[in-house]
Amino acid sequence: MKTYPIETINIEEAKGFQFKLVDIIHRHFRGDEFLGTGDYGVVPGIGRPIYTKKVEEVLAEFFDAEACILVRGAGTGAIRNVINARVKPGDKILIHDAPTYPTTKIIIESMGLEPVTVDFNRIDCIGEDLIKDVDFCLIQHSRQKIDDRYDLQEVIDKLKLINKELYILVDDNYVVMKARKIGVQSGGDSSAFSLFKLLGPEGIGCIAGDEGTIDRIRKMNYSGGSQIQGFEAMDALRSLVYAPVMLAIQKEVVDEVVKQINEGRIRGIKSAFIANAQSRVILVEFEQPIAKKVLEYTNILGGAPYPVGAESRYEITGMFYRVSGTFLKSNPELEDYMIRINPMRAGAETIIRVLDEAIAKVLK
Repeated sequence: MKTYPIETINIEEAKGFQFKLVDIIHRHFRGDEFLGTGDYGVVPGIGRPIYTKKVEEVLAEFFDAEACILVRGAGTGAIRNVINARVKPGDKILIHDAPTYPTTKIIIESMGLEPVTVDFNRIDCIGEDLIKDVDFCLIQHSRQKIDDRYDLQEVIDKLKLINKELYILVDDNYVVMKARKIGVQSGGDSSAFSLFKLLGPEGIGCIAGDEGTIDRIRKMNYSGGSQIQGFEAMDALRSLVYAPVMLAIQKEVVDEVVKQINEGRIRGIKSAFIANAQSRVILVEFEQPIAKKVLEYTNILGGAPYPVGAESRYEITGMFYRVSGTFLKSNPELEDYMIRINPMRAGAETIIRVLDEAIAKVLK
């Protein structure tokens, strides 16, 4: 089996991300302002809390976007808002020929959109005849199938070459602060992602993109109950500062665990791979169909048995979990032979120990 994980930044690059973000904060906030909690309400003239506006300006600059808006509903809410702003019910939507992420599928179905599928892994086969009457495209930056290997930049470049007016939304969930560029920095029109997956508070989504679309979304969410309050925006921004370095450490642990497993450190394992499924995780393939039993024991040994927000602030212990639903749709047999591991904040030795003890208990 071969996987094609997305190239991610190292510790030094992650430090650069952190320093860049903090430098931008310096440019938008006075010192005493940033020590404040944040304000509330639909402030006259700007239609949202002042601190939310400042945070959105910081994030727009960090992600090299014309504008940014924070929305409710986390990553799904961010994607929904862009689609609602750009697409009418019944329109066509260009997507990758792969199992669609469940919450995204609900958005497509609820709006009665007509999916037009192309294989992003074979961009040479994407011709004008396939997408000539499609105005909107959704690309998932992370992988939807184990054998996905497309390069986001190449896909965007090819689609824009065929139709420069095609609006491209990139679902950047699981990739922000890991990849060197997100969709909007790679030529896409907007990026949508969850800040809950980046140590932020629950339910906060972010859209970075073109000013026209952001303005439409702002008008759609004008009411006070739809606003991200100043204290929430500040919490999300403060948390985001720590995300790149944390994720780079996590990357190092993933690399080390895969190396040790493939060197034969643990018996009963056929091989281990790095994959974006959807987060950058370890896929462990067993020699026997013991995956479900192993997961019972990793839970007893302190491993998280399911995600909270996929790398949220609540996820500390290593996560040992089934293979993602979209991967299982493409290969149902994986359920018995494979698990995914996200170290979260754990070190390589902890992950190796828990996995080794769990397998030993199953095989004894």
